[in-house]
Amino acid sequence: MIISSILLLLLSNAVTLRRDKSILYSRISMIILIYSCLIGYNNLDFSFLENGIGLFGGLFHATCITNVFHIFILLLSSIILVLTAFYPRNLKTQEYSSLYKLIYCKLIYYETSILNKMAEQYKIIEYPLILLFIVTGALFLMSTNDLVSIFLSIELQSYGLYLLSTIYRNSESATSGGLMYFLLGGLSSCFILLSTSLLYANSGTTNLDSLYIIINISDIDVSMTDKSTNILFWYKPYYIHISLLIMSVGFLFKVSAAPFHFWSPDVYDAIPTIVTTFVAIIAKISIFIFLLELVHYTSKLVFDLNFTWTTSLLLSSLISLIIGTVVGLRQFRIKRLYAYSTISHVGFILLSLSIHSVESIQAFIFYIIQYSISNLNAFILLISIGYSLYCYVYEDKKEIDTKKYTNNEEVVNKYRYQDENTSPIQLISQLKGYYYINPMMALSLCITLFSFVGVPPLIGFFGKQMILSAALDNGYIFMSLVAILTSVISAVYYLFVIKQIFFEKPSYKLNPVLNDLSLNCVISNGKTILKKTMLKVNNIVISSSLSVIISILTLIILLFIFIPQEWLSMSNILALILFNI
Repeated sequence: MIISSILLLLLSNAVTLRRDKSILYSRISMIILIYSCLIGYNNLDFSFLENGIGLFGGLFHATCITNVFHIFILLLSSIILVLTAFYPRNLKTQEYSSLYKLIYCKLIYYETSILNKMAEQYKIIEYPLILLFIVTGALFLMSTNDLVSIFLSIELQSYGLYLLSTIYRNSESATSGGLMYFLLGGLSSCFILLSTSLLYANSGTTNLDSLYIIINISDIDVSMTDKSTNILFWYKPYYIHISLLIMSVGFLFKVSAAPFHFWSPDVYDAIPTIVTTFVAIIAKISIFIFLLELVHYTSKLVFDLNFTWTTSLLLSSLISLIIGTVVGLRQFRIKRLYAYSTISHVGFILLSLSIHSVESIQAFIFYIIQYSISNLNAFILLISIGYSLYCYVYEDKKEIDTKKYTNNEEVVNKYRYQDENTSPIQLISQLKGYYYINPMMALSLCITLFSFVGVPPLIGFFGKQMILSAALDNGYIFMSLVAILTSVISAVYYLFVIKQIFFEKPSYKLNPVLNDLSLNCVISNGKTILKKTMLKVNNIVISSSLSVIISILTLIILLFIFIPQEWLSMSNILALILFNI
């Protein structure tokens, strides 16, 4: 469905000269992704077979876990597309805000800067197309079952992310950030390619099923000296572990796990926030689900070795927890803070993955779902807060002589909130006193940050509690202590953001020029003009699309304690099916 839709969109772009189709393409892509979700949901019955289904001659393997996360990624991607499929601000009046009036009446306003129709994200037609390519690569990577398809899938996903990072051609920071991402991402791809060649050289096959069989053979003694009777005389167990260790380095690089995290804060901060939202969430989910299957089938070794490649995941988890917490304390840029927060949470995910028990895999699945939802809400809130500060200026800004400007359009263009359209909020200090500007959005961000900390009864608490419980049950006492300690310390920089929002005085005020601003609008029923009206600056509000998404995601985080059974049962069932219990 996605591939055929990509081809149709490319053809439609080739036969027309119009360049203002970006919003239309984003909405079409949302429909494509939602329809693909329905297809995936309809196919759940097939994927819940005991061993799943092989596709395309064994290149891909559809199982219950891959199918569930296919649906999850498609849903998240469709939500992220809302940021470019609808304008960020609307004009609303109390008189015409009832459901009946919203359906049967239309507010017509021709001056476009209020609604930000000319922002760059609404001009880039390639954005939804590249996003569909990345989603396709992510779906392929989760279902891959061959060394060749691993590399093709990860590169399809990665190349799209490189292009997406540099898609804002007029932004110097986005170009430099995307170039850094491309160079270091290419280095990690070299590690993956090297490991696949070593695995093929040692096993003689590219199929992962055959590789798993070779690793887990239990009825042949490799210590036999008579090579004529030993069919595995050429097999060296440590060789395959070194190859998988090199592969894990490549994938840990791409999920920004320490000590391969150094590109992440710079890239997150440099590229536009709308792009950061996608890069920070979708790319990680697909790689973690692939690593889950790889760990499951290669960690149960017959051979007595002092070191296995999964030990590297545990070591990376320890370093990620420490670096993501300690270095995050010194950040003053909000997206760099989010980046170090992500590194810390990746440490929790890797801890549950390296333990590899039924309980830890259940915690692993649940943690990925809940953290992706919380992270998505945090980024959408960051973007929406920037849009809501459209009519505000800093307190120390000098008074403006309105006589220089002949119409409202020039005033709004000149004195809107001064920062880049693509990343309006860049510093934590820009959030000072935001509670007094928009209390509901400030409370929503506060709830999301408390979920990151793991404060009960929010959804983040249950994710951390499940991982720590699984770690203690399996004897990982030191790692549990480190995880608890770093989680407490990380609360400091989350609470600092909350302090700036609620307990500081606002650093900006409503633009005095706009107090007397009147917007000429007409209200129509589609056939005739019902009324001419004048709107003030306080009639400019965040659009319904953003408000509804933020409300739903915040309520999921806040009210999870009342509906835990379905989520936890799904995680438990997926873990039990994986272990054939």
